[in-house]
Amino acid sequence: MSTIRQLTDQLTQDLQAVYPAPEAASVAVRLVEHLLGLDPLQRRLRAAEPVPAAAQQQAAAWLPHLLGHEPLQYVLGSAPFLDLDLLVTPATLIPRPETEELVQLITREQRGRGGRRILDVGTGSGCIPLALARALPASQVWGLDFSAEALAVARQNGQRYAPQVQWLQADILDQEPPGIASASLDVLVSNPPYVRDSEQAQMRPNVLAFEPHSALFVPDADPLLFYRRLAALGTTLLAAGGSIYFEINEALPEETLRLLTERGYQEGRWLPDLSGRPRMVRATWPGAGGPVQADDV
Repeated sequence: MSTIRQLTDQLTQDLQAVYPAPEAASVAVRLVEHLLGLDPLQRRLRAAEPVPAAAQQQAAAWLPHLLGHEPLQYVLGSAPFLDLDLLVTPATLIPRPETEELVQLITREQRGRGGRRILDVGTGSGCIPLALARALPASQVWGLDFSAEALAVARQNGQRYAPQVQWLQADILDQEPPGIASASLDVLVSNPPYVRDSEQAQMRPNVLAFEPHSALFVPDADPLLFYRRLAALGTTLLAAGGSIYFEINEALPEETLRLLTERGYQEGRWLPDLSGRPRMVRATWPGAGGPVQADDV
């Protein structure tokens, strides 16, 4: 019977067939911690303890999926996001650290302003609205997606973490968000599809083979397709002084910002992620009547 350390080492060795050594070790550690219900400190302190036979059998059953490039989060059925442990399926994107940074930016800017009215478009697993509902607890929050399968996952996550979040289904390229009144939102946020089709060659097999392409890719001929539509929606849905936030393609920060400026948004800027890459854009909608006054922001 293997010990916890031996199982972790063996999995790390096996996974180097498809992952670089440091990533193989990271995946093995997370799998073992999930399997045994341990946090990192517990795993280290109990490294010499034997692994129950049932847990070893489960690890052996999961290994072929990982060697076939299936993402660990789909194998386990869960993914961490800030302080949440979210259900994920192949109907939803796996939440990324960059999206955590987007949520943290919104939280910093919106905290202390009272109850916010927030719409997240392209919600997937619900990570953005659920995290914002917990960080800004007096807020009214909606998550919208065109996929019924994704919304089913988001609702399950919502029942666990923030039952007050409301879920909407619509394809925003063709439809208005149902039930959202004009000039009613304080925040419009989205992590829309932004990877250009030509960039697929740079992506890893586990992303291309398993994550939903409809949530990832846009045509090279129109890479700002979703941002253009979201900017237009913001001009009708945002109240004066409301804010729009995007996660963006790092190759297109100025183009995304220019699109908002041309629509009449103000105070626009792009911000880097922790790796220094352009990853977020935010701007303020002054309202249909013209520039918003400083006291109104």
